[in-house]
Amino acid sequence: MAFLTEEEKRLSDEFARTGYIIAPSEDRTALDRIRHAVAETAATFLGLAMPNDEATFLDEIGVQLQADRLNGLRLRVIEVLTSAPWFREAYFATARKLLETLVGNELAMQRGMGFAIQLPGDESSLLPLHSDVWSEDSPFEVVLWIPLVDCFRSKSMFVLPLESDARWRDRMHEFSHASVEEFTKAAEGDLRFLDVPYGHVLVFTHTMMHGNRINRETTARWSFNIRFKGLFTPYSDKQLGDFFEPITLRTATRIGMRYRLPSGFNGHT
Repeated sequence: MAFLTEEEKRLSDEFARTGYIIAPSEDRTALDRIRHAVAETAATFLGLAMPNDEATFLDEIGVQLQADRLNGLRLRVIEVLTSAPWFREAYFATARKLLETLVGNELAMQRGMGFAIQLPGDESSLLPLHSDVWSEDSPFEVVLWIPLVDCFRSKSMFVLPLESDARWRDRMHEFSHASVEEFTKAAEGDLRFLDVPYGHVLVFTHTMMHGNRINRETTARWSFNIRFKGLFTPYSDKQLGDFFEPITLRTATRIGMRYRLPSGFNGHT
């Protein structure tokens, strides 16, 4: 830690204590470009003119979008942004320094993306209390979660901060015959719904338990989530080249990976 700057120490200490950091986007232009592309795709999908107020349009999408078309729109947004050559770089740009501080400067980025639209009162987009490492994700990953609207209370996601998470993991054997919902209700007093306004990003470790509930607010949630990890940290079932790809491989590493000892040198032939 002595080699870190004071700001890096502060962020590192906060992340180690809570398991998450909420911070302003480091590149607002990149974030706005992502939101504009999503709003444009949604308007086209619904046969509407491009809105003047993108924030209100996305917040109030439930007026225009029926629940049975929600997944179709979600898949269309994923298709459009997956094919956009600028998207991944823009996404990374929103939190580049934060990710480098918390994870490292030689990074692997998830090739796909998670994308959610949660309409008010909709029960079809729920994610129960869980940790991603339980489903064979690497504990060395973090998630960069970016909302396209102001997210708060039940419109946001919740976490069990690391200290609480450790306590409840130690007690999980008590719930071996209980449902996930029963366990969630038992831990409810420690759940923390995160206030992440538009213009901010959330980075969290998916080793801690997290999830979402029914959106009881009057407006819709739109959010992305993409995983990042140190390129040379251990992988689980989701491997480099399949689920992840390198994005910030440094020159010395490239040289080292290409280097071959001369023939006949030091016993080599």
